[in-house]
Order: sequence, then structure tokens, then C-alpha cells
Amino acid sequence: MSTAQTVTVFGAYGHTGRFVVAELRERGFLPVLSGRDPEKLKALAATDPEPAVRPASVDDPASLDRALAGAAAVINCAGPFAATAGPVIEAALRAGVPYVDVAAEIEANVDTFTKFADRARVAGVAVVPAMAFYGGLGDLLATAAMGDWTAADEVHVAYGLNSWHPTEGTRAAGKVSHDRRAGRRVRHSGGELRYHTDELPALRWTFPAPMGERAVVGDFTMADAVTIPHHFSVPELRCYMTVEAARDLSAPDTPAPTAVDAAGRSAQTYLVDVLVRSGGVERRAVARGQDIYAVSAPLAVEAVARILDGRTRTVGVASAGEIFDAGDFLGALSAHLSFEVTR
Repeated sequence: MSTAQTVTVFGAYGHTGRFVVAELRERGFLPVLSGRDPEKLKALAATDPEPAVRPASVDDPASLDRALAGAAAVINCAGPFAATAGPVIEAALRAGVPYVDVAAEIEANVDTFTKFADRARVAGVAVVPAMAFYGGLGDLLATAAMGDWTAADEVHVAYGLNSWHPTEGTRAAGKVSHDRRAGRRVRHSGGELRYHTDELPALRWTFPAPMGERAVVGDFTMADAVTIPHHFSVPELRCYMTVEAARDLSAPDTPAPTAVDAAGRSAQTYLVDVLVRSGGVERRAVARGQDIYAVSAPLAVEAVARILDGRTRTVGVASAGEIFDAGDFLGALSAHLSFEVTR
């Protein structure tokens, strides 16, 4: 990997942005630190051995162009993505460089797929939204589980989080999504996203050992409901969240994540269990690891590395499982997570 390859990180000083910057350096890239707050960028640059700082704002296209000048790619870590994704994608298209983001906002991801599909394809630019724990990881697992299937009757994505201490960015993005939906909830049913006001059901899900059966909140719909159906025919897709994590997220006084190791990861652990069914046959893929925010960094950076060296299956706007070899991609993250597929 040439150290001359620079990657602009918009929102570099945020919680996930810092993980992304560190991962880029670890992989031999030169991060360009960008975002709207010059003082926060300056503080982050003070800890960087080779700081490259370019402040930019989504309401100033020229500043975004300067931030991306000479870069090989851009990773957008700045939420709410309802406000940032469009302008940063526009800048990436002007620069002719690939765009990756870590958006968990369902509507923001729908916007990216619908608004930029034609332009990105014509420009020959890869645009990969939701390349993170929510959206990207679930899509890769579902794709690995599907194998030679191109469709499934049902896809179930169960999140076994032991806790969820949301960042300030997560809370802000959640409020934006809540407001855009006018307080309604969303599920993928009948082959489309449908909005509803039903209460979320209390269910039980049997996770692989050693987690076992746990209480979960049903219809806890995440970005997987956008990424997976984008390239698979899936009439029904349901997401589930362990009740402990759901309570943490909804409580207004749950503190932000606290680092417990040298890498800055929190003590949070996760198990993502993806079950696909077709004609009575079941296939499963499972991933385990630590800290949902920290693992978003290797997911996003691995995506950039593969786009830049040509290990892709398509161009334009695409989800993780659509553009990458899912099994090979997940295998490359063995230092960050473990995964297994059962067919």
C-alpha cells in the first residue's frame, strides 16, 4: 500500500471518525482531517504525527472541494447524514473519487441509493453508504449466508448487544430520523419499507451459544432494511435488538462509551445473528466482536482499500454485499471480529 494514498475523513474528530483515522494510519494511508469545526480539528491534529487539516462545511461546496483535493477517497463520519451525505457525495462526484460513509439513518441511506444511483454509475464512481456496524456488517453476513441464492422468503437480523452507550452523534441522528418519520416506526415488509405506529413487540430470540435465548425487541429496524433488499429480493426482513441495549439507547441519561483498552474500545460486546430462509431451507451467518463504533472503522477502511485496488463487483451506489466478496471481506477483518457461516 502506497503511503502517498490520502483519504479525507469528514467528521474526523467525532467518536467513530477518530477510530477511522487511526485505522487508516494503521493501514498505511494518510488521513486528511476534515470537518466543520476548526478548533476540534486542530486539537485532533495535535495528536497526529503528520497532520493534514482541511476544515469544510456542507453548506460551502468550495470548502468540500478543497478538502477532497488530491485525495484518493473520502469517508464520511459526520452525522446526521440526512444533512451531510448529499453534499459530501456531490463533492466526491466532482472530484471523481469513491465515497464511503458510516450512516445508520434509514432515510439518509434511502436518499443515497435513490438520488445518486444514475449519476454515480455514469461517473464510474463507487458510492457505498452504511459501510459500518449497522447496514454494512449485516449486509455482508446476509450475503455470505445466502451464498448462491439471489432471493429469500425471509431475512432476520438479530443484534445481541450486552449494552449500548450511544454517542452524541447517535442521539442526534436518531432525533433527525424520528422527526423525519413524524414519530412513526418502520419495518421492511411486503418487499418495501412501511411506516407504522404499532408498539414494538417483546419477543425471544435464540442466539448461538454461549449467548442462547434472550429477550429482544422486535421490529427494531436498522439500516440493514435498506442495504440487504437493495440487491436481494427479500419480501420480509426483520431486525431484533436485545432488551438491555434497547433500554440503554432509549434512556436519556445513558452515558457515552468509555474506553477500556489501548485502542479506545468500550467494554460493549456484540453478536450479530443473521438467519435467511427460502422454501423451508435455513442458512445462517454470525459475527462476534467488541464495540460497535470501533468495528465500523475497519469496515469502512477495508471498503476503501478494496475499491482503490479494484476488488469490486460493480460501480455506482452499492451496498457492501453487492460490491464486495462478502466472505473474503469478512475474513480480512479477523483481527477485529470473528464470523461463521452455516448452510
